Amino acid sequence: MQTLCDALLVDVAGLCVAARHTDYVGAMHRASFEPGVCTVIGHARGASLAAAALINGTATHGEDYDDTFEGGPIHAGAVVVPSVLAAAEVHHLSGADLAWGMAVGSEVMCRLCSVAPKKVHQAGFHPTAVFGALGAAAGVASALALTPVQWMNALGIAGSMASGIIEYLAEGAWTKRMHPGWAAQAGYRAARLAQEGFTGPRTLFEGTHGFFHAFANTDEGFFDDMMAGAGEQWLAADMAFKPYACGTMAHPYIDCARALVKDGLDVQNIERIECNTAHGIVHRLWEPLEAKQHPLNGYAAKFSIPYAVAVGLLRGDAGLIEYEPQVVHDEQVRNLASKVSYVVDPDNPYPNKFTGHVRVTLKSGQVLEAGQDHFRGGKDDPMSRADLHQKFFANCAYGGWTETAAQAALELLLGMRQSHVVNACALGQ
Repeated sequence: MQTLCDALLVDVAGLCVAARHTDYVGAMHRASFEPGVCTVIGHARGASLAAAALINGTATHGEDYDDTFEGGPIHAGAVVVPSVLAAAEVHHLSGADLAWGMAVGSEVMCRLCSVAPKKVHQAGFHPTAVFGALGAAAGVASALALTPVQWMNALGIAGSMASGIIEYLAEGAWTKRMHPGWAAQAGYRAARLAQEGFTGPRTLFEGTHGFFHAFANTDEGFFDDMMAGAGEQWLAADMAFKPYACGTMAHPYIDCARALVKDGLDVQNIERIECNTAHGIVHRLWEPLEAKQHPLNGYAAKFSIPYAVAVGLLRGDAGLIEYEPQVVHDEQVRNLASKVSYVVDPDNPYPNKFTGHVRVTLKSGQVLEAGQDHFRGGKDDPMSRADLHQKFFANCAYGGWTETAAQAALELLLGMRQSHVVNACALGQ
C-alpha cells in the first residue's frame, strides 16, 4: 500500500498540473476560491480546505486520465487524495497520517463496489461521486484518528452528502468533472462533524432507506463480499493507472486498434468495424450510437468507444491531445468512427475485468480481429514506476511546468510519506 500511496500522490499531482489552464478548472477556481493554507496544485495562492479539495478533485478527474478500479469502476485517487491532503495541511498531520488516510479511504471505495455491481450506474448515478463521499469521510476520519464511533458516524453523515448523476453523458457537460471534488470536500465535512459529536445513521448500508436502496434501487446487496478479507487483503492495492485519457472501458479497444495497425492493417481499406462489448457499458459508451460516432466535444468523446477505436487506428494513441477540438472534429477521425458498431457479448466478464475486441472487415471482404482480455495499467499488466513517472512528466509539460519544476515536485511527492508534518505548498506554482 505504501507503493500505491506514492503512485496516487504522483498521478494526482501531475493531472492537476495538466488541467490547471483548462476552462473548467478556471471556472471552478473563480467560483469557489477562498484564501487559506491549503495547496491548490498548480496554482500559487493557498485556499481554504473546502476550496482546495473541490478544485484539486475537479482537476484530477477532469480529463478522465486518473486511476480506476476493476470491479467498479471508481476513481478513488481523485477523491481521497485531495480530501486527505487538505486535511493534513490544516491539521498539521504527518506523512504517515496522510498515507493511512489515503489507504483507508481508497479501500472503502473499492469495497463498496462489490455490494451491488453495475446497479449504481444503472440507477443513473456516478459511483465515484456517491462512493467518494464515503471514501473521503473514511480517509479523513482515519487520518485524524477518530474513535470507532466517530468513524461510523462520519460515514453515516457522508451518506446524506453523496450525490452525482450521469446525465453529463447526454452532451459532454462538465458535471462529472466536479463529482470527485464535491465528494472530497463533503467527506471532510462529514468527518469533522462526527469528530465534534454529530451523529449519522448506523444502518447506513443495510437500512430500509439506506445507501444502496437510494443509489442502486435495491434492498439487497453482497455485504459479505464487501467485508471479505477486510483488514487482511487490500483491494486498493490492485487499483489501476490509466495509459489513455478517456473512459476506462474504452482502453482495451484502443489497444486492439493499435495492435491491428501494428500488424499491417491499412486504415484506408476499412469497410466496417464491429466490436464485442459488455451489456453493462452500452448505455454509457455506445448509445446513442450516432452521437457516440460523432461526439459534440472532447469531453463527450472521452465516453465514446467508436471515437476511441478511430483515434487508436488513425493516431496510435488516445492521450490529452487526442481529445482536443481539432482532433475531435477532424473529418477523417469522424468518418472512421461512423464505421464502428457493436455486438453485446453475454459472456463478457465486466465489471470484474475490462476487455476489448475489435473486428475489422476490409473492402476486399477480408476480416481482421484483435482481442485483449485485460486492462493495460491494471492488476494483470500494471504500469511500472518508470511509466508512472513518465506520465507525470508528460502531464506537467502539458500544463506548462518546466522539467526542473516537475523534477522538484516529484522528489517532494515521493518523500511526503516520510515527512514529520505534511507541507505541499511547493506544488502551488
